[in-house]
Amino acid sequence: MTYFALVRHGETDWNRHGRLQGSSDVPLNDTGRAQAREAAHRLAASDWDVLVSSPLSRASETADLIGAELGLTRSASYPDLRERHYGEAEGLTDYEAYYEWPHGLYPGLEPRIEVARRGLRTLSELHTEHPDSAVIVVAHGGVIRAILDVLLQTRRSPRILNAGVSTVGVDDDGWQVRSINGIDIPSMDI
Repeated sequence: MTYFALVRHGETDWNRHGRLQGSSDVPLNDTGRAQAREAAHRLAASDWDVLVSSPLSRASETADLIGAELGLTRSASYPDLRERHYGEAEGLTDYEAYYEWPHGLYPGLEPRIEVARRGLRTLSELHTEHPDSAVIVVAHGGVIRAILDVLLQTRRSPRILNAGVSTVGVDDDGWQVRSINGIDIPSMDI
């Protein structure tokens, strides 16, 4: 089995102000750096073999901070782990985006299913490259939630917290979602 810890990046100033970041490259703030170190402490209870991230700086810095605490070096950045592109709504607050497009269909919005496909494609690639390994993947809330929604066959996964750790595994029998935001969920094979 390949075991994955899916970690959302730490907080940014745009997170703090409720702005849609999407694929905009917004750096961590000091709170986000502290959250990354706290995530590392939660992850320290297990042994990890591989550390990878999205190429966006908020995810790569979170990964590097986690790696420094765990003695791991980030081995790669995967473009398909970048956050969902929110089109013309990027940089706006949720309220501003709702005011402009109350139906939620922002011009240029990347389809959610495409976000899930590229995220799962990356996890499958990592499973092939690192079978029977424990892999930390630092990405974004939208990507992690899209992956979990497909695996759980729902559109109702909870919001992924900054530096939240969710875990999944995959083997010959399929995918298993083990926890979301550090909270164990009932065993289910997918």
